[in-house]
Amino acid sequence: MLCVYVRRGLRRHIQEIRCGDLSWNSLFYWLLFFIHQDTYALSFSLSLCRFSRYSVSPFSALSRCGIKHPKPLPFFGNMFMFHQGVMETTFDLINKHGRVCGYYLGRMPVVVVADPDILRQVTIKEFSTFPNRQYVINHTKPVSDGLQLLRDEHWKRVRGILTPSFSGAKCFNCFTMDVIATVAYGIQLDSQSNPDDRFVHFAKKYFIAPAFNPLMLLVVAFPFLKVPLLSLFPNKSRAEMDSFFINCIQRIIKERDEQPPEQRRRDFLQLMLDARNSNECVSMDQFDMGNHANEQDCHQPQASSAKSSQKRTITDDEIVGQALVFLLAGYETTSSTLAFTCYLLALHPECQRKVQDEVDQFYCRHESPDYFSVQELKYLDMVISEALRLYSPGFRFARTIDKECVVNGQLLPKGAYLEIAASYLHRDPEYWPEPEKFIPERFTPEAKANRHPCVYLPFGAGPRNCVGMRLAQLEMKMALVQLFRRFNVVTCSETKVPLELTSAALLGPKNGVIVKIARRDMGEDDATKQ
Repeated sequence: MLCVYVRRGLRRHIQEIRCGDLSWNSLFYWLLFFIHQDTYALSFSLSLCRFSRYSVSPFSALSRCGIKHPKPLPFFGNMFMFHQGVMETTFDLINKHGRVCGYYLGRMPVVVVADPDILRQVTIKEFSTFPNRQYVINHTKPVSDGLQLLRDEHWKRVRGILTPSFSGAKCFNCFTMDVIATVAYGIQLDSQSNPDDRFVHFAKKYFIAPAFNPLMLLVVAFPFLKVPLLSLFPNKSRAEMDSFFINCIQRIIKERDEQPPEQRRRDFLQLMLDARNSNECVSMDQFDMGNHANEQDCHQPQASSAKSSQKRTITDDEIVGQALVFLLAGYETTSSTLAFTCYLLALHPECQRKVQDEVDQFYCRHESPDYFSVQELKYLDMVISEALRLYSPGFRFARTIDKECVVNGQLLPKGAYLEIAASYLHRDPEYWPEPEKFIPERFTPEAKANRHPCVYLPFGAGPRNCVGMRLAQLEMKMALVQLFRRFNVVTCSETKVPLELTSAALLGPKNGVIVKIARRDMGEDDATKQ
């Protein structure tokens, strides 16, 4: 109203000035005009100051804690430095700024740690201070109900219920995509002969969906725009996939509930359904926290003596979330590790012969492998461990810093993410002589006993490590036993040396792994490419 009042008055009094009849009233309107202009300028200046402050206000958190980092850009921080690959950039960052350094993901400070003593404190000894994983902004139900994204007491309750399902006594024969579908859902697949199956199609589509896009760039830079932006531009493809898996799992749950108990499959989904009415739940101190779960209590179910006296149940929504995350976490990571292992053994035929000799001796003692008997394959275990050291699909993981604290003399800022650079530690020459070489003997019992426990973290560490660690290791062993019992894996003209990698959410071969598979009683000319 003041603006309209001033403009009307000015038009009238400009005529008075032109006629030479300037009154006090005219002077009053001219004074209001200049004040009005100054108000516009002041408002603009204040808005500009607020905008400028918002763009850089969080960028003092790391410096205040003495953490070195590259110079951030307003709003976006250091997000654009990852264009060459996340793992490569992280290596460069640590080499330049030290084992404790940082960067800004939009406005969010991230502390990168490659110090095993600090990591031991964070993941194990002071776990209660760092109980949660990094918050993922673009995940909705049912993925958000998965164990990886749950927080605090909600995570503790669900993890306690799920842990008995992955004990040694409940692990069984399995192979990657087909077995993940069978173990998680009770669905029989043959993804090799039927790659167009809807389940296979949607599962693979889930994995190749871009983890980063311009919309997420805006959401990270301007968090207050998350709700309106995601509402205006919903991810229809992801919604379609979620709907497919939700309907699939809910249909199976309904069928299971209608079946007599003796006819129900004993798979991962059924174990969770049984947990709805079970008291079997372990406390946090019984969570499997070692890097080599298959070496711990291999001959007895781990959780049988650790049941909680308090009944704790799991909901149907949580069951759907766990089943979906089980597929997402289990397929891509395990298949990549199998590919990396075959690649390394093709490059090192002397190691492959040792694996085959061990497998041949195994079948002289056993008709078929099972969870307990494959623990005898010590050299194969060393080969898989070394493959995971060189090419760990989960090459980094994170914790949230919920309160400002000091760990091993290092101040950590509240609200930041703490990123654990697992792959950097896996290739650190301080702990691994000739780190680029494939040497399975690094994982003999004697070598492991003399090494810092937090320099090898393919499954994470502490209570929030991978709950499916036992099953993943079993799955890889069973697949490799069957493969090397009958076949040789050899290089060909199309085998890339060194292997080209891609690193975003997970580490994987950029264009796949190309080797040849030949029957052990055939020549190389009869080989087939894989």
